[in-house]
Amino acid sequence: QVQLAESGGGLVQAGGSLRLSCAASARTFRRYAVGWFRQAPGKERESVAAITWSSRNTYYADSVKGRFTISRDYAKNTVYLQMNSLKPEDTAVYYCAAGYSDYFPGEYDYWGQGTQVTVSS
Repeated sequence: QVQLAESGGGLVQAGGSLRLSCAASARTFRRYAVGWFRQAPGKERESVAAITWSSRNTYYADSVKGRFTISRDYAKNTVYLQMNSLKPEDTAVYYCAAGYSDYFPGEYDYWGQGTQVTVSS
C-alpha cells in the first residue's frame, strides 16, 4: 500500500508560482511512476504531468508545457510539481497518483486526497 499526501496548494495571483508536493508513505514509492492530475468545478479530471520511476521520462499536458515542472526526490520519497506563470484557468483541485510501471502506467493504483489551487486574475 502506498499512501499519498499532497500539500502546497493555496491562493495566488495570476503570474505567480506554487510548488506542490506529493509525499509517499512507502519506500517502494521509488519504483512507482507518479502523475499529477487536476479537476476544476464542472470539468473532467485531466492529466497535467507525469514522471517515470527512474525520472528519465516526463510528460506534460500542452496547457502547462513550459510553465510546470515535475521532479522527484528519492531521499524524501516526494514528487514535486513546480508551477510558474500561473493562470486563472489553472484553478483546480490537484491530485497526485502513483502507478507501478516501467514507464507511464495505463492506470494509477494510488491517489492522494487533493490540494486546492486557486489563481486569481
